[in-house]
Amino acid sequence: MSVFLGIGLAAACGFRIFLPMFLASVASYFAPDMIPLGESFGWVGSIPAMITFGAATLIEIFAYYIPWFDNLLDTIAVPLATIAGSVVAISMIGDVDAWIRWPLAIIAGGGAAGIIKGGSAAVRATSSITTAGIGNPLVATAETGGSILLSALSIIGGAIMAILVILIVLGLVYTSFKLFFKRLFTKPKPVVEIQT
Repeated sequence: MSVFLGIGLAAACGFRIFLPMFLASVASYFAPDMIPLGESFGWVGSIPAMITFGAATLIEIFAYYIPWFDNLLDTIAVPLATIAGSVVAISMIGDVDAWIRWPLAIIAGGGAAGIIKGGSAAVRATSSITTAGIGNPLVATAETGGSILLSALSIIGGAIMAILVILIVLGLVYTSFKLFFKRLFTKPKPVVEIQT
């Protein structure tokens, strides 16, 4: 269950980097039996960590409502989400041998966070182009809601969360390949010049 919890929280980092860490910190502080932290990650459930993650969460959420700043954040958030996903996963996966834990955290946790963050960044870029940034607050709200939902499901029911993460990642990969091959095999329309 700790593996499912770690991967689920890592995937939630793909929507918001600090929100899953904050919720994991709160849950591990108030219900330490519910959140199994690794030996060297006990600090995640401390009050200073809760305050730090809470402040970072508020700053991150509000920063994504600034129209031009949200796209700028996405350029640095994709690698940060991958790192955060790996850290969250490794902190939750405590009862597995190190030679399995690290690759699992980096590949599954960081990979899920990176793929989801890349997909949400693409949605935001599309929204910026098609709506001139007017639709970006809706995207930001959906991402925050997705992060809360994935984090809560991970903490409450890890196995359900693992299935949901797999479906989300497969959906994003399928959509990316579909768009790629559509562009690859679609012939450009000829340009017709009108002479006057």
